[in-house]
Amino acid sequence: MAYVKAADRSRQIVEAARQVLMREGVNGTTLRLVAREAGIPQGTLHYVFPSKEELLHAVIEDVATEIADVLHAAAETDRGLEHAIREGLTTFWQRLVAQDVRLQIMQYELVIWALRTPGREQSARWQFERYCRIVAAWCQEAAQQADETCAVPFEVLARMVVAAVDGVILQYVGDPDPERAERDLAVVVDMLVGLAQPSTAVAQSA
Repeated sequence: MAYVKAADRSRQIVEAARQVLMREGVNGTTLRLVAREAGIPQGTLHYVFPSKEELLHAVIEDVATEIADVLHAAAETDRGLEHAIREGLTTFWQRLVAQDVRLQIMQYELVIWALRTPGREQSARWQFERYCRIVAAWCQEAAQQADETCAVPFEVLARMVVAAVDGVILQYVGDPDPERAERDLAVVVDMLVGLAQPSTAVAQSA
């Protein structure tokens, strides 16, 4: 077998795990199936990820990184917080929800798995904290680059973004109506912009 750098091998395994998780669900995912999906010996997989728990944690981190990349690529943060929220959440929906809802189902399954697995409960908390930190940093960057303030703390805004968008996603998963979901997302975006009330320093001093 040709030599593969550790980082590339890890990336290969995580991508394979994502495919297996979306197809088989958390309970149906085994290291054997992931190794087969990745086209590598099971021993090689065990060397990189000794346990299923460690692999699932890496998958969550990979999804979080993908979300961060999508948000940052969706909007020019120097155009302000409102622009970032509107463009970012719209692009997030188009790329990570509408194209293949299995990714979202997988994330919810990982949360339930963590909550129902003794000793892994912290993984669910870490997952949402990770998402909220990403959104908070992204919103703060947009506001700072446009010299804007936000009416609520960025960590509060981030939690509301995650909570509201998750709600729309869950309804879409249970009752996939694309047109209704897009209308609902637009309402959510308006609500979040209203909550943030981005204001420039010039506007405040006027």
